[in-house]
Amino acid sequence: MSTDFQQARIALGLRLRELRTEGGLTGRQLAERLGWTQSKVSKLETGRQTATHDDLKAWAEGVEQPAAEGELAARLRVLESHSRSWRRQLAAGHRPVQDTLTVEYERSTVLRAWEGSMVVGMLQTADYARHVFSSYVELHQSPRDIEDAVRARVRRQESLYQQGKRYRIVMWEAALRALVCPPAVMAAQLDRLSGVIGLDTVSLGIVPFGVSLKLPPANGFWVYDERLVIAEDWHAELWLTDAENVALYLRTWEALAASALYGPDAHRVITRCRRALGAI
Repeated sequence: MSTDFQQARIALGLRLRELRTEGGLTGRQLAERLGWTQSKVSKLETGRQTATHDDLKAWAEGVEQPAAEGELAARLRVLESHSRSWRRQLAAGHRPVQDTLTVEYERSTVLRAWEGSMVVGMLQTADYARHVFSSYVELHQSPRDIEDAVRARVRRQESLYQQGKRYRIVMWEAALRALVCPPAVMAAQLDRLSGVIGLDTVSLGIVPFGVSLKLPPANGFWVYDERLVIAEDWHAELWLTDAENVALYLRTWEALAASALYGPDAHRVITRCRRALGAI
């Protein structure tokens, strides 16, 4: 099943082809006029290549419809900030979503995360993940492939120990206190976080209650190298690839990370949250 992003790219390609044919040009003629290869024209029209703003400007001029540039630019902005609805993504369950994410983790070297509401997936225990997936299955009324999704998430965590990877994870203290699972499961989850501190591939920062914040602790997101941002909302994920938005999320991450505690200080915050659960 194609993603919302790919569907939008195909739709843009169909509009480009429509403009070309309205101008009475073949693909070869337009390529020659623009100084491009014919394969580039074909890939743009079939949605196999993402156009740049310069490509669209040249296309509009090449087909002698310069007024279409604004429309094409608007379509591209939608593409660059594309939304992948949960309804579409979860039609086959949570496991395919986890497999798609695994590809992005594998092709990335430096991964930055912010999460203010729950423990990030890369650090979740199997029991904690099971409760999270169960909650979202009920919310979205999606296929109940919880165990497959848990296995996929836990398997992805092997990359935490992969030489050369750099995970820079920052969480708000609220994520360590939100009981999205039974207290005993939360206790084990906090113990897991304590064990992560000290891994040479992981920098775990905790933003404690009571510290000054440069920005409100809003929605969670991941930045993959400096090429992709994935931010979650209740109805969809945003996959952002344009440089301007990636830079914005990097600045956001830096601002939030500046308030975090690391190493022994982070461990003390985790221990405080663990004690708040009582004798479990």
